[in-house]
Amino acid sequence: MPGKMYVKIYRVQGEVLLAACDEELLGKTFREGELKLEVKERFYKGELMDVEELGRLLEEATIANLTGERVVSKAIELGYINKNRVLRIQGIPHAQMAKMFF
Repeated sequence: MPGKMYVKIYRVQGEVLLAACDEELLGKTFREGELKLEVKERFYKGELMDVEELGRLLEEATIANLTGERVVSKAIELGYINKNRVLRIQGIPHAQMAKMFF
C-alpha cells in the first residue's frame, strides 16, 4: 500500500521520538466516545516521505507515535507493532511503540 506520510523526529535526553502519520490525516481530529485523536500539524508535520522509508526510521526510534492505515500497517508488517495493540478511533488506526533497554 504505497503512499506518503509526514514524519517528524524529536531527539530528547537520549530518546529518539518518531511521529508519523498518513499524509491525508494531518490536521484532522477524530472522536469516538471518550477518545479523541488529534493529528496535530505541530507534532506530526515534518518531512513528507514514502511510507516505504518507515522501517529505517523505526530502527533508530526509541519511541514512536504512529497514526493512519498505511503507517500502522507498515509498522505491523515490519514487526514493530502488535496488530492486537492498535487503537482505532473513528476507524483510524493509532499505535505507540517504546523500545525497552535493560
